[in-house]
Amino acid sequence: MAAVTYTKQDWKAEADIQRLPDGTYQGVVLLTRMGSPGSDSAPQTVNSVSETPEEALEEAKALAHRLLADVGGG
Repeated sequence: MAAVTYTKQDWKAEADIQRLPDGTYQGVVLLTRMGSPGSDSAPQTVNSVSETPEEALEEAKALAHRLLADVGGG
């Protein structure tokens, strides 16, 4: 499953999933400022785990939208 990328102003949020050792999935989002040389920002994970990769990706996409709303000033 490919990552989904959203942009707002000069910010980019990449939503993806990771498979956990117990076989469940968790959404993860990497938020970066475009044009910045190298990013040291850590990926942010969704607070819940999901049984399917599709559910985890939906959660990651929702988190990406919230993060972009916060950095973009609403």
